[in-house]
Amino acid sequence: MSLGVISLKTVSSGIYSEMYMKHASITDVPGIFVGHQTNIEAATGCTVVLCEDGAVGGVDVRGSAPGTRETDLLRPTALVSEVHGILLSGGSAFGLAAATGVVRYLEAEGIGLQFGGATIPIVPAAILFDLGLVRGDIRPTADDGEAACRNASDSPPAQGSVGVGTGATVGKMLGMHRAMKGGIGTASISLGNGLILGAIVAVNAIGGVYKASTGSILAGPRAEDGNTILDALNVAISPPLQTRQPASASNTTIGVVATNATLDKAQANKLASAAQDGVALAVRPAHLMGDGDTMFALATGMSDASVNMNGLLAAAAMCVSDAIVNAVIEAESLGGVPASRDNSRK
Repeated sequence: MSLGVISLKTVSSGIYSEMYMKHASITDVPGIFVGHQTNIEAATGCTVVLCEDGAVGGVDVRGSAPGTRETDLLRPTALVSEVHGILLSGGSAFGLAAATGVVRYLEAEGIGLQFGGATIPIVPAAILFDLGLVRGDIRPTADDGEAACRNASDSPPAQGSVGVGTGATVGKMLGMHRAMKGGIGTASISLGNGLILGAIVAVNAIGGVYKASTGSILAGPRAEDGNTILDALNVAISPPLQTRQPASASNTTIGVVATNATLDKAQANKLASAAQDGVALAVRPAHLMGDGDTMFALATGMSDASVNMNGLLAAAAMCVSDAIVNAVIEAESLGGVPASRDNSRK
């Protein structure tokens, strides 16, 4: 059975003109702010998506090894519907501590639910595993979460090896010595009538990353020569390579889709579910036993334009796919793991 290969040089050339002409981001959605906190020396970090005026939230947890906080309250049957921020963090389960800093920042700003005389910010969170790429004893803390909030703005956020994407890697089916660099990326699309949808995604997957429009492989498990990317789908089903696939829960793709449309909680959860289709378009295979794939959705309700829900769902899949591609294209080598853009290697 053919493994399907493509040279790194071929992958790295011919994509830059499209990459650098594209500046759309989740912050194109009015009321959405993004901030990164990066520790490049430890290869970890966190990213916060703030919606200080509140937004209806939804979530879809598709992977089998998730690390999350406050996802139950996003279900349609839960009482609370208003969300004030989403934290995406490295550091595995330790990184969930960074959400405390986001809550602390928002409380100090007077942002949150008013209940019992207290201001209670609602900040769901998800984490990815980046421990050990450079070191595993430094993880995002509450102070890092608060710093990410202070860094937040409505300008297009940096992409690649920053924030939660700092230590992200992909294509780990044959082990870390065959992996490539992941990262964080963003994209947006206008749906007309003033409706906008954007996505920001951190990709740290077992599988490879593909460009949906062409099917080309951008990053994935590398062959022994170190310069050839294998088709991750074929690697997954081709003996005897399948016996070498890691079983550890050290991978995930996490992100947020946001829109200024007016949605209820059921619709927001459906939007988060459609965002997972974008993960499957760009990450192949996705949603494996060692992945913790989690997508959040935010609807700010700043637009009262009528919503074509089918169009919104399709836009979510498209934006998430594009954001994942941007994450890998913008990523830089770190900890000995090469990036897609490293076309100078022979």
